Amino acid sequence: MIIPKGTGRHDRMIASEPIRRRKLSHEVLDRLLTRITRGELAAGDHLPSERDLMTLYGVGRPAVREALQALERMGFLTITHGERARIVAPTARTMIDQVALSARHLLSTSPTSLEHLKDARVFFETGMVRLAAERATEADVDLLRTRLAEHAAVAHATASSGPQRDEFLQKDMAFHRQIAAISGNAIYVALCEAMFEWLAEFHSGLVRVHGAESLTITEHTTILERIAA
Repeated sequence: MIIPKGTGRHDRMIASEPIRRRKLSHEVLDRLLTRITRGELAAGDHLPSERDLMTLYGVGRPAVREALQALERMGFLTITHGERARIVAPTARTMIDQVALSARHLLSTSPTSLEHLKDARVFFETGMVRLAAERATEADVDLLRTRLAEHAAVAHATASSGPQRDEFLQKDMAFHRQIAAISGNAIYVALCEAMFEWLAEFHSGLVRVHGAESLTITEHTTILERIAA
């Protein structure tokens, strides 16, 4: 290996690092992904059997299984015992879920990122309410009233006895999700769900304030009234 004169020690160390071989499962994964993205394999199609994939790519069963499991985690296919894996239609939620692991790692290690998420949630939800006020039909408003009534019922029970707090959060999420759904944009709905889940996990105080259930319902009632108007 020829190292140019004047190259620093750090650069020499980098230049001398051997190129590591990729795992066979990664190669299988890349080839299957290429076929999916090119449309050679469409939603509803079954993949070749594990044995056929082993023959096609010249690898062992572990490499094939690891690749298929990775594709399942990414939301590209479903695996049912005793059947060939099947391609599934991509959704906005599976797209968001692909970045969820990285997002959780970032939020757990970076206080600044958590503050950014809180700020983004305010901006996002304000935008969703504004869009809902422009687009909501009477049927949309009726559905939102139903979500609010369900939330209020759980809030009353939670304030009285306390054990329904998890259900209170679920109804809270349902209310915000319904607002996002008025947009007709599935990506907005998926982002709404993801933001709420991440905040519930890493900053529960922002979505779970014990004793403030009635205040939450009051605020949601005001939001509903503005959308309806």
